[in-house]
Amino acid sequence: MPYYHQPNPPAAGEPVRIGVLLVNLGTPHAPSWRAVARYLREFLADRRVIDAPRALWYPLLFGFILPLRSARTLRKYRAVWMAEGSPLAVLSDRLVRKLAAAAAARHGDALRVELAMTYGRPAPEQAFEKLAAANVNRLLVLPLYPQYCSSTTGAVFDRVSRSLRRWRGIPETRFVNDYHAEPSYVRAVAQGIRQSWASAGSRSHLLLSFHGIPAQYVRRGDPYRRQTEATAALVARELGLAETDFTLAYQSRFGPTRWLQPYTADSLRALAARGVREVTVASPSFAVDCLETLEEIGLEYRDMFARLGGRLTLVPALNDGEAHVEALLRVVERHLGGWM
Repeated sequence: MPYYHQPNPPAAGEPVRIGVLLVNLGTPHAPSWRAVARYLREFLADRRVIDAPRALWYPLLFGFILPLRSARTLRKYRAVWMAEGSPLAVLSDRLVRKLAAAAAARHGDALRVELAMTYGRPAPEQAFEKLAAANVNRLLVLPLYPQYCSSTTGAVFDRVSRSLRRWRGIPETRFVNDYHAEPSYVRAVAQGIRQSWASAGSRSHLLLSFHGIPAQYVRRGDPYRRQTEATAALVARELGLAETDFTLAYQSRFGPTRWLQPYTADSLRALAARGVREVTVASPSFAVDCLETLEEIGLEYRDMFARLGGRLTLVPALNDGEAHVEALLRVVERHLGGWM
């Protein structure tokens, strides 16, 4: 079998097209211990995620963390699992389908839009087979992370490169690093918050909760914190908020390492201590709702804040809403300059 290969050629007369590959993190394919453990093993073994010597990390990962964390994570997934599957997978698929329809309405048959996951399924290899069959010779990779982070966006670059490196003919490729300041994305986030306030009948203190990363990653050059702060400032400006009207925090820390602060849980406690009883939480770093939004914020933090005497309202992620589809289409169009 040859080392390099090429997918099946397109049908005769197939026009040349541009491929757009949206990539999200990934998720277990089933609410079972085996599926969760397999997903966590792939995720936590990635050096982009845990940048530690393998000789030290692997014994901890395989000896202690996976057996304990898989069972705990499984309980969380079961609390938010949808009839169609994992929320991240279901909502990512809906988003990509709507983006494909919007792209077709605006650009006809020139684009092909596919979804892949960094970990789990659908793998990039599956998406590339479909794109190759559609005679795609130019490829735009769009990670579904508004703010660049080595642990997420960087991992997408590694995964896509790995899946292409044994192809004989590689498509001309562009990679979107981030879209944290894209005006249409900022407007979409603000619109979701306004809708939440309108449903509640009044404004409450806004907590913008971004996914956290180890603080040492930022010290080593990761631009994530700078971009989250820029997004928060732009959303606050779009909403006309003063500095005292909103709080920026970071969630989902893992292990004993110091992560970006303030932590979301600590911020909620501080707000309760100040007498704040109504909090609206939005998570601009998540393109679609997932375990971190639906379970961590929507269940765990909501219950914690209720015990402190307050009420927490979670703003849904942008998901497959029209504003999100339009924002991503504008990002795609901007990066296709000279190709269309």
